[in-house]
Amino acid sequence: MNRLARLVALGGTVAALLVGLTAGTVAAGGSPVVGHVYVNNNTATRNTVAGFDRHADGSLTTLAGSPFDAGGAGTGQPFGSAGGLQRTTDGRYLLATDPGSNEISVLKVKQDGSLKLVEVDSSNGLTPISIATRRSLVYIANTGAGDSNYTGFRLNAGGHLTPIADSTFALPDNALPGHVLISPDGHRLVGTRVGPNAGPSYLDGFAIGSDGRLTPAPGSPFAAQRIGPFGSAFSPTDGNQLFVSNAHDGPGNGSVSVYDVAADGGLTAIAGSPFADSQTAPCWVAISPDGNALFAINTGSSSISRYTIAANGTLGLVGSTAFNSPTGLRPFDAAVSADGKFLYVVDAGAVKVSAFAVDGTTVTELAGSPVTIDGGGAPFGIVVD
Repeated sequence: MNRLARLVALGGTVAALLVGLTAGTVAAGGSPVVGHVYVNNNTATRNTVAGFDRHADGSLTTLAGSPFDAGGAGTGQPFGSAGGLQRTTDGRYLLATDPGSNEISVLKVKQDGSLKLVEVDSSNGLTPISIATRRSLVYIANTGAGDSNYTGFRLNAGGHLTPIADSTFALPDNALPGHVLISPDGHRLVGTRVGPNAGPSYLDGFAIGSDGRLTPAPGSPFAAQRIGPFGSAFSPTDGNQLFVSNAHDGPGNGSVSVYDVAADGGLTAIAGSPFADSQTAPCWVAISPDGNALFAINTGSSSISRYTIAANGTLGLVGSTAFNSPTGLRPFDAAVSADGKFLYVVDAGAVKVSAFAVDGTTVTELAGSPVTIDGGGAPFGIVVD
């Protein structure tokens, strides 16, 4: 199976793309705007980013001018990756992958939430799929055959990227990175290697030097606990805890692994890990801002698994919640709002965003969800502010 087909298939565990569902809406009902939601549309030829006003009741309405030009090109096909759209630490810019043109787009976030393209830069590799950013530091995961890597940049105050000399860390062609992320303290980088359908799969761990370059942790890459480590998240309350979904163990065999991350980037699974969710293809994870709840997005079974998180990182499965209208959704990347009240999920198959109210570990889909993404091609990557 070629690389793009491999990504579209998500390891063969995800149901084939079904186009459907009539356009859905979530009426604002006069609820004030409290933030925004952005999605990487991954449109072929000319990529765009869709934007929504996010209201206090969780509802979404399309931002004026959306979708916004991203300059590069998407693939126009559902694309398995996490972190394909990121917001900078100061909130001034969005960074979007353009996997169809091997580029990264920088878009300025204006006061009203609309976006303005600043520049489009080479990703210094082929098929960029994930972005990690912390302050001025930016790292990209490229997954294209012959030039798969992690590579670093600096982003200046004007929104311009400059490559970091000698920062590129080459990966084998069968690594198939799915996600790259930087620890909350900015000193460590972790990447997931999804790997071939039957494995093996690995995780990379690095220390980040003051010059932005990577030093592999002793023993890196680390063997994954299950096949297909994919979406990942650091705990917002304990920057040494890393949560990783395991997507490719087959129907009903999904799980989430929890790792302690050492100062040098070394990874050690905690006792009891991995934690089963009894669903299919958990490909993305999102954590509540208080660090007490984890939500695993099960792409293969169109459901959300809900876990409690203990202080030591141990997960307790509470249950799984199905999407209201799961046919053809193909739920992908997800994010929780900063106040912890709402969860938003990109639906790549139906080109929509699903919206859920959050109460502890309980999620309830909002009336009218999912919402159509204007101009969407095969969307992935989501930012909620």
